[in-house]
Amino acid sequence: MADRYIDKAKRELRRRRHVRNRIHGTAERPRLTVSKSNKATVAQVVDDINGVTIAQLSTLTLSPASDGPSNKQAMAKELGKAIAAAAKDKGVSAVVFDRNRYIYHGRVRAVADGAREGGLTF
Repeated sequence: MADRYIDKAKRELRRRRHVRNRIHGTAERPRLTVSKSNKATVAQVVDDINGVTIAQLSTLTLSPASDGPSNKQAMAKELGKAIAAAAKDKGVSAVVFDRNRYIYHGRVRAVADGAREGGLTF
C-alpha cells in the first residue's frame, strides 16, 4: 500500500520537473505558479533569478463576501484577479504561467483566466 503512494509522489515530481525545465521567471517576467489542495488554491509570483517571492495569495486569505462565489473554481478566478492586482501594485505586468504538475483545467485555468482579466499578460 505504501509503495503506491511513493510511486505517485515520484510521478508528480517528474511532472513538476518536466514543466519547470521549460519555465523560468526573471525580474521582467516573473513566474506565476499555482498550487492547490482539497481546501485551497495558492498563487505566487516568483522571481527565480533573485529568489524572491513578489506576491502570494490564497483562497483562504481572500475575504469571502456573503454574495461572493462559493465554489472552488469561482474562488480560483477571484484569486487570479487578486494576484494580478497585487502583482501590478509591485510593478509587474507580464508573467510566465507555471501550472506546476497540474493539467490546464478547472481551478488552474480559472486562476489564469482571472489573472488575464486582472491585467496580467502571459
